[in-house]
Amino acid sequence: MTRFAGRQGPIRLGMVGGGQGAMIGAVHRLAARLDGHYELVAGALSSTAEKSRASARDVGLAPDRSYDDFKQMAIREARLKDGIEAVAIVTPNHMHLPVAREFLKRGIHVICDKPLTGTMSDAKKMQAAVEKSDALFVLTHNYSGYPMVREAHALIASGKLGDIRLVQVEYAQDWLAEAPAPDNKQASWRTDPARSGVGGATGDIGTHAWQLAGFVTGLKPQALAADLQSFVPGRTLDDNAHVMLRFHGGARGMLWCSQVAAGEENGLRLRVYGSKAGLCWQQENPNVLQMTPLGGPATLLTRASRATGHESRRLTRIAPGHPEGFFEAFGNIYAEAAQAIRAHRSGAPVPDDVTFPGIEDGIAGVAFVDACVRSSNKNAAWVTL
Repeated sequence: MTRFAGRQGPIRLGMVGGGQGAMIGAVHRLAARLDGHYELVAGALSSTAEKSRASARDVGLAPDRSYDDFKQMAIREARLKDGIEAVAIVTPNHMHLPVAREFLKRGIHVICDKPLTGTMSDAKKMQAAVEKSDALFVLTHNYSGYPMVREAHALIASGKLGDIRLVQVEYAQDWLAEAPAPDNKQASWRTDPARSGVGGATGDIGTHAWQLAGFVTGLKPQALAADLQSFVPGRTLDDNAHVMLRFHGGARGMLWCSQVAAGEENGLRLRVYGSKAGLCWQQENPNVLQMTPLGGPATLLTRASRATGHESRRLTRIAPGHPEGFFEAFGNIYAEAAQAIRAHRSGAPVPDDVTFPGIEDGIAGVAFVDACVRSSNKNAAWVTL
């Protein structure tokens, strides 16, 4: 039995980061509330005391559960009878490790925004902290929570595509196509190596594309060759990357991520081609998965239709034809984590069909960024993973 054995009702959740002006903090709070699995009761929502308290008032936290410092929060919440059972970490990348470590060592489950950390050295330290702790660790690669992504995963695992030969994944945006204004907080830390880590676009969105391709296909990477660019003058981190991929077993692939692709909003797209069929999924039209057998017509599989299977339908909330999107996919990661946390309360195993990204996905993502930087520094030479 665990320290939270016997707890009933919603999981008491804390949050570090995600205060005023932080879009991703609001996304996490909405995702956690979506199915009623969590209750936000505590937070250290900003790096400054004044803003942290103001942010806490905005989201309805009691004054005595609003903290100026995450370590203070971890120590006190671990001692409280009604203290938090899990914490969401929605800070810039460089803070993921120090924050997570404080909660993990006190047995508090961690739900961390991606990427895992900004550097490979910190990623290995995070892995050690997770392995030492009895608490669960969840990484919010939310795109793996879309029902039709789960459907694609199931189709490939069942052999419907045959032997996988080609994987094409891209994630294109344009919001960093120009130097951001000084007061653009979200852009400033993402383009700062001290806070973002060694990767720019590769870390911010490239890791999403990397995790999506690996989750859907089940392929294990072998090597990559990366050509990274920083198109905006004065920018030290990459804002565009073209990456060739080799997988164990012989499959080949390409990954393109960019934050300077004019006209693109959130263009995440995955195409997988096997010896029997191919499929295509686009995040901006997430309720549809296109599958085309070799020599046959394209079939459009729609979310929650009779043609879909258990793996996708169990994550569907509403009837066919009613769109589900970004918040619901994020909510699915939180819902899967909730099932794991409730199992953990009683010492029971996590149900077999519960799936969420964890420390392995995080390590793989940071290893991808690290390999891209190493390859690009060697004139796009092939490097092993």
